[in-house]
Amino acid sequence: MENERTPSEVIELNLTKVGWMSMLITVLSTIILLGFYAFLNNGFEVSFTLLGFFLFIFGYVLLIILHELFHLVGFRLFGAVKWKEMDVGVNLKLGIAYATTKKPIRNKGMKLALLLPFWTTGVIPAVIGFTLGSPGLIFLSAWLIGGASGDFAMYKALRKVPNDAWIKDDPQKPKLYVYK
Repeated sequence: MENERTPSEVIELNLTKVGWMSMLITVLSTIILLGFYAFLNNGFEVSFTLLGFFLFIFGYVLLIILHELFHLVGFRLFGAVKWKEMDVGVNLKLGIAYATTKKPIRNKGMKLALLLPFWTTGVIPAVIGFTLGSPGLIFLSAWLIGGASGDFAMYKALRKVPNDAWIKDDPQKPKLYVYK
């Protein structure tokens, strides 16, 4: 895209709806993944410890950070965006972590960049959890899968947009500008 012009479409997420969807996906992912783990292992024991709680919080924060960093990796790999044209941070007012690009990228690349963190911080930890026999890691991955609900919502909206359209990420709000 050569110049900034009026977008042909604006995709804006409803954060309330995304929040409810996140809770639903988290609960369903937890039930499905831990249910499958229990089926494979003839059940499992649950114990709560202070150390376990802090390890969960640490792992959750670490994977949220990695989630956002994988968006940046996706912008670089699939959108050829330079590192200096990206930003990452936390919007305390909206209560969300974000990764954004200052440069528009093609829709095909944006869709790939949106889903990359789901695979790397949701699916891969679940596979590792099954491999290591760690229901705690599987539980953590279910939370990260649910945390990708905003990415899923944007991906779903972008599926209706041609792959060669340009997508500009809003740096302040969960909003995408489409340039066809």
